[in-house]
Amino acid sequence: MQSPILQAIYHRRSIREFTEQEIDSELIYEIIRAGIWAPSGLNNQPWRFVIVRDKDFREQLSRQTHYSHIILGAQALIAVYLDREAMYDEVKDQQAAGACIENMLLAAEALDLGAVWLGQILKNKAEVNKLFKLDERFDLMAVIALGYPLHRQQKSNRKNLNEFILKNI
Repeated sequence: MQSPILQAIYHRRSIREFTEQEIDSELIYEIIRAGIWAPSGLNNQPWRFVIVRDKDFREQLSRQTHYSHIILGAQALIAVYLDREAMYDEVKDQQAAGACIENMLLAAEALDLGAVWLGQILKNKAEVNKLFKLDERFDLMAVIALGYPLHRQQKSNRKNLNEFILKNI
């Protein structure tokens, strides 16, 4: 029997098209709660979040990425930041942010929501911070677009496991 966690990992896909159904705030908080339970070095929990639901603000933010259609179509966005003042090791804290983001994507899957990790927007970190009125203390790691999936027809495959194993000693 396969565990629900493994099922969520294997079933999760990046969802880029959403319905217009609004997301209850409690679901967004639950997704963030799952994120903050990710491991972090020294348990420093350096992540911080900006929730964006306002349509006009999403319009402004959409100008900062080639994937504007995803931002405009999402019902909510969660910008994931690292607080430089809470960090102790840049590499470890960036890895922790990745774990946080993956937890959030899996939580969205578990809640029957769709989500996609947007990274191209990082090319405009400074402009995004200006929109949010945040200083450089906060380092943007990703924007997660959320919504109810328009469909779940996304396909994916993975290479054979043996192609990834360098050695088995």
